[in-house]
Amino acid sequence: MKASLLLALVCTAVLAAGARADTPREPETLVRKVQVYAQKATAMAKSALSMVQESEAAQLTRRWLAENADLAKQRMVWLKEKVEEIWKQAPAM
Repeated sequence: MKASLLLALVCTAVLAAGARADTPREPETLVRKVQVYAQKATAMAKSALSMVQESEAAQLTRRWLAENADLAKQRMVWLKEKVEEIWKQAPAM
């Protein structure tokens, strides 16, 4: 999704720069405008991504996943112990 968003922003920048170019004989101006638009779009995308990563909802989600991962590990240890007990009680064949 990140790559497609960046591609869409670059395409929009190219179209906007083409529409703003004074004459078709100024490719360097067009290239510079596209580069500036692409840099601005990249900066905006990075800023938005960092805001999402730092948001309270993201922090709560990470904390919830960490807590539940520990619980899952505890349950697996408990299950392993129970299986070992059953295995020891089973008669050898």
